[in-house]
Amino acid sequence: MTQRVAGLRVSSKYLAYLVPLGAVLFALLVGTIMLLALDTSPIEGFQALFDGAFGSTDALIETSLKATPLLFVGVGITIAFRANVINIGGEGQMVAGGLLATMAALFLPDWPAVIMLPTVILAGLLGGAIWGAVPGYLKAYFGVNEILSTIMLNVVAVQLMNYLLRDPLIDPAEIERGTRIPQTERLQEGADLPLLFGSDRLHIGPLLAIIFAIAAYILLWRTPLGYRLRAVGQNQDAARYAGIPVKRTITLALTLSGALCGLAGAVLVFGSEGHRMVTDGSTAGFTGSAGFNGIVAALFGGLHPIFTIPASFLFGGLLVGGISLQRAVQVPSALILALNGLVVIFVVSTDRYRQKLRDQDARRDALASAGASAPTPAAPDPGGGGDEP
Repeated sequence: MTQRVAGLRVSSKYLAYLVPLGAVLFALLVGTIMLLALDTSPIEGFQALFDGAFGSTDALIETSLKATPLLFVGVGITIAFRANVINIGGEGQMVAGGLLATMAALFLPDWPAVIMLPTVILAGLLGGAIWGAVPGYLKAYFGVNEILSTIMLNVVAVQLMNYLLRDPLIDPAEIERGTRIPQTERLQEGADLPLLFGSDRLHIGPLLAIIFAIAAYILLWRTPLGYRLRAVGQNQDAARYAGIPVKRTITLALTLSGALCGLAGAVLVFGSEGHRMVTDGSTAGFTGSAGFNGIVAALFGGLHPIFTIPASFLFGGLLVGGISLQRAVQVPSALILALNGLVVIFVVSTDRYRQKLRDQDARRDALASAGASAPTPAAPDPGGGGDEP
């Protein structure tokens, strides 16, 4: 009986992390209906989606590269969430990190890779951290809604990027040719992300993202700082009563979240095939909307850094495979956008149910702890005597 109850407890504990898979399957079911309405074969379409995302070594590499910025952003979102703040500014923080890392590569001496590569990575972290600290400070000390401030800073970041890439940082060759494409010159080779396994595409970005996800888990659940972040997220009044600096902690949460998003921007620049920063004038032209898709990956992973790793890989596969689906069955690109949108809607809509499952599991743990700590009734005195006076 005890084993059966324990088994139920364990299964329900992880059920919250399996719910998003059901949401994706339901979204694909709706996508099947959409494909049938367009008079195309769902089997052929989804086969192309799977093959395009996971069906070959090249597909796996492309999926891994697509998932990398999603994982950085998603892990940053989980850190902010644990302090009960919402970071919608991943796009702008990616741009800020990419810009500062690019300027470091452009204006610093041509150092060897052993010095230059850590420098641009730190610059990316710093750029995103600055862009995250601003809304964090406004939230903590002035009560400014972080959703509004982070979204508005996305707009500021894209305008700053357009100005810098069209004038101060533009490739001189673009000016000579008169084309004026908003891009930098080829950045110094010492800042290129090293390639893995002899590949000409797969760089260390995915490995860095996994390392930072593990580090975020250790930070949140194995350090005093992580305890303070989670305590502030659970109850600010109780945390303040316990002596935790609530305002500084909220600011730090968004700073750390922005730093990881900024690192995603740096990886996009120095892991790109052109090894330069380029845009089409929009934020998505640089980020590929990873700042928003990373939020979905975080929700998909139950807002847990470790579970965000497979969630990012799966969602990256959907993005990559969607292109193959479009080519295979000749459907409009709007259908791929709609399919991705359905995945987002269904995953987000399950968040409340997952929270309910987690709350139920927490209550069971509390009841089990209370039962274990309850005093055991004394055995009756065989001689019939009562308690000693």
